[in-house]
Amino acid sequence: MDLSLIQKDILITLITLYHRQSHSIKGEEIADVIHRNPGTVRNQMQALKAIGLVDGVPGPKGGYIPTALAYKELNLSLSEGDYDVPISRNGEVVKSVKVVEIDFTTLCHPDVCHAVIKLIGSAKIFEIGDQITIGPTPVNKLVIKGEVFGKDEAEQSLIISTTEMVSLPKMSIKNYMSSPLKTLRGLDTLHDALELFNRYRIHGAPVIEDDKLTGIVTMSDIATAVEMNLPLSTLVSEVMTTDVVEAPSDTKLFEVIRRFKEREIGRLIVVENGKPIGILTQSDIIRVFPAL
Repeated sequence: MDLSLIQKDILITLITLYHRQSHSIKGEEIADVIHRNPGTVRNQMQALKAIGLVDGVPGPKGGYIPTALAYKELNLSLSEGDYDVPISRNGEVVKSVKVVEIDFTTLCHPDVCHAVIKLIGSAKIFEIGDQITIGPTPVNKLVIKGEVFGKDEAEQSLIISTTEMVSLPKMSIKNYMSSPLKTLRGLDTLHDALELFNRYRIHGAPVIEDDKLTGIVTMSDIATAVEMNLPLSTLVSEVMTTDVVEAPSDTKLFEVIRRFKEREIGRLIVVENGKPIGILTQSDIIRVFPAL
């Protein structure tokens, strides 16, 4: 979007004052800094509010706060680093809000763990009882789930009762994969695949030809073939999935978790120097991180 020079000036000043004072900023404060008429600033604020770059906070301590979209519009990071900590409400990511601080207030209580969540963006869009998820955070990959039971719109913060806190594993998938690979060849039959699955108690295996990955066969593929009245003498190459998801062995475990969900897959092949060396399944991940 194209902003006028005065709108950019107001927005930059708002962000600067907001970070310095950590509360909503009145139009008069901005006008004083940029030497403009307060009425002019208020008019421009309404325009900036209409396009989602600022939000108004009512009350004696009220004023204006920048939204996450304002930082993006000005190519500014939300903090000293470049990492945005997202927050989701009832399963949906709130794009106009980012988390900048988490303060645990009752860690020592045996039954309750409360936290104050400081936001960039407006707290008023959240309601008491909202189920929220925060993270992962940049350093320890912490993910926090909880319920909103209070908020401070003047300070742009939420008070949540945490229900779950986990730190996503940061080691590479090479540490969690199953290896050596149990593989099939393209000329193997569905009967051969079933024997392999039963022998090693697995539910899928890659198809390898000349050390190259050509596909993958799972129990679901075999079940589909049986439903289509295909004999067990059918070659696995005829029913295998050729679009196989791969990941380098040095990929961090938390990086592939989303890939499992987005692609709706049960396993992926771990490769090193272009050669398949292992397999990572949903069961492997659940053993490390049962909450997923």
